[in-house]
Amino acid sequence: MKVRSILTSLAVFLGAAALALAADSNLGTWKLNEAKSKIGAGAPKPSTVVYSAVGDMVKVTVDGVDGEGKAVHSEWTGKYDGKDYAVTGDANADMGWYKRVDANTVEFARKKGGKVMTSGKVVVSADGKSRTVTIGGTNAKGEKFTATSYYDKQ
Repeated sequence: MKVRSILTSLAVFLGAAALALAADSNLGTWKLNEAKSKIGAGAPKPSTVVYSAVGDMVKVTVDGVDGEGKAVHSEWTGKYDGKDYAVTGDANADMGWYKRVDANTVEFARKKGGKVMTSGKVVVSADGKSRTVTIGGTNAKGEKFTATSYYDKQ
C-alpha cells in the first residue's frame, strides 16, 4: 500500500511540473528584432535566445555579442524561483536567477562574485509571438548600460 501511495504522489508531482513548464510562454527560440530594439552603447546584444524544458527546470541559452562586440554563448539552467543557479560562458556573470511575476512575465538578474551586474524583465505578448526584454546593468568595463530588446518567436 505504501508503494502505491508513493508512486501516486510521484506521478502527481511530475505531472504538475510538466504542466507548469508546458504553460511557460517563454519556451522556444527567440530572434532579436534589431529594427525595433533600442540597445545602448556598451550593452550586450543577444541575437538568439532559446528557452527549453530540462526536467522540472528551464535552460536559457543565449548567443550574441557582448558590450564590446565579441561573440558570446552563455547558458543558465534553473527554476523561476528567484534562487541563484550557475551561469556558464558569460564573462560578466557566474550566477543568475529568474522569478515568475505572472503567466507572461519573468524578472531576472545575473551576478558576478555575488554582485548584480545585469537585471531586467521579460514580457511575452498575449499572443505569444513576441517578447520585450528591458535590462540595465554594468558591463565588463564598469560602464552603465540600458537596453530594450524586441524578439520574435521562431
